[in-house]
Amino acid sequence: MRVSDDRYTRDRQKFDLALRLIHHEARTFTIRQWTGLSDDRIRKLYRSYVLESAPRDVLRHRGKSPRQAAFFFRNPELNFQAAQLASLFVMYGLVHGNDRGVEPRYRVGSLESGALLCRAYEAYLEMHEPAGISFEHAWFLLLALARHDEVGIARCEICGGVHVRDLLARHRLDCGNCDDAGGCAAKPPPC
Repeated sequence: MRVSDDRYTRDRQKFDLALRLIHHEARTFTIRQWTGLSDDRIRKLYRSYVLESAPRDVLRHRGKSPRQAAFFFRNPELNFQAAQLASLFVMYGLVHGNDRGVEPRYRVGSLESGALLCRAYEAYLEMHEPAGISFEHAWFLLLALARHDEVGIARCEICGGVHVRDLLARHRLDCGNCDDAGGCAAKPPPC
C-alpha cells in the first residue's frame, strides 16, 4: 500500500488544507467546515506538525469566529484592505459580481474552494505587511459578501475605485479615498 494511491489522495488533500488553515490561525470550527475532519484529528495535526516544529509561530484562537461587519469600517485602511480582499475573492472565482451584488461561487466543504480561499488570503498577505485582516475575518467577509445582507461591493462614482460598502448604513457614493467635496484624495486608476 502506497500513500500516493488514488484512494488516499482525498485524505491527503484534507490534511494539507487543514495544515494550511492551521498556519493561517483558523479556528477549529472553520477547519472542520472546510475539511470535514474531526476536532480531535485537527488538534492532533496541530500538535504533531505545528506545535513541535514552531511552538510560538502559530497561535490557536478559541471562541466564536468574528461576526461583526462593523470591523471592516473601523478606519479607511481596514476598509481599503477589505476592498482588496473582496477583489481577490472575485479574481479567484469565489464570488462573481452581477447587477444585484455578488453571487457565491464557492462551496463550504469543497477542498477546491478551501484551497482558493487560502490562495486569495495568501495573495492578500503578500500585499499587506502587517495584515489588518485575520483569516477568520477574511472568511467572514466572504460569507457576508455572499449573503449580501450587511456588506456589499460598490464602485465609487467619483474615482471609479472598488470599495466594500456597509449595506445597513446610509449609502455613500464615494469611497474612503474620496473626500466630501467631491474630489479624490489619491486618484487611483479606475478598475
